[in-house]
Amino acid sequence: MSEEKVGNLKPNQENVNVTVRVLETSEPRTIQTKNGPRTISEAVVGDETGRVKLTLWGSLAGKVKDGMVVKIENAWTSVYKGKVQLNAGNRSKINEANDGEVPPADQIPTNEPEAPYVPQKRSYGRRNYSKGFGGRRREFEEEEE
Repeated sequence: MSEEKVGNLKPNQENVNVTVRVLETSEPRTIQTKNGPRTISEAVVGDETGRVKLTLWGSLAGKVKDGMVVKIENAWTSVYKGKVQLNAGNRSKINEANDGEVPPADQIPTNEPEAPYVPQKRSYGRRNYSKGFGGRRREFEEEEE
């Protein structure tokens, strides 16, 4: 099981394992998702390569506290406002780790992994026609007289 460094996180990774220090936390709150209400909490975590926002879903919400060093297993990444975010949910594990594995909070750089800009395809309510207006293209030949 290989471990990632925060500075190397990329968008849409799965099965991410990291050991990080918790720098800031928020209280759990309930949000509305397309699958109904979910409980989440957010934290900023980091290692010697940078810091990243961590969203804890469901039963993991509120599980980490400021200053803790934790090993997060089976997390995944997403992108929000051009920044890579780390997520941990019901298939993830969070365990306390050895304090010496990650530098103290004041030695963790402030840089965050960024997502490369990929413009979203927009249809503006139109169907995806390859060319023209969907009518048949007819070839006209000149008639000989």
